Amino acid sequence: MQLIIRLIITTIAVLVTDLLLSGVHAADFMTGLLVAVVLGLLNTFLKPLLVLLTLPVTLLTLGLFLLVINAGIVLLAARIVPGFVVESFWWALGFSILLSIVQGILQSFDRPKGSEQR
Repeated sequence: MQLIIRLIITTIAVLVTDLLLSGVHAADFMTGLLVAVVLGLLNTFLKPLLVLLTLPVTLLTLGLFLLVINAGIVLLAARIVPGFVVESFWWALGFSILLSIVQGILQSFDRPKGSEQR
């Protein structure tokens, strides 16, 4: 059940981010859902490998290179998912940052009332 909720939250976040950024286009709700699934799979299987391979660069940049990895994953998702277009690396970078912010906001509504994080 939690997986379905996270998938719906990510889909909504993709569609909201699409509305806010003119360089990112998702054709419809199903495209947003497919983007959410592909991003989830890429973040689960590919991102840990990329983080491990680029660990020295990530350490030298104090973690900022992770933003580049996220943008690359968004660009890869755009190549995989038909109907999802990201115009450039910079739009992918903005998309990944804004997607994280929107997901955080939406996930805050999903938390039960008594569960405060410390």
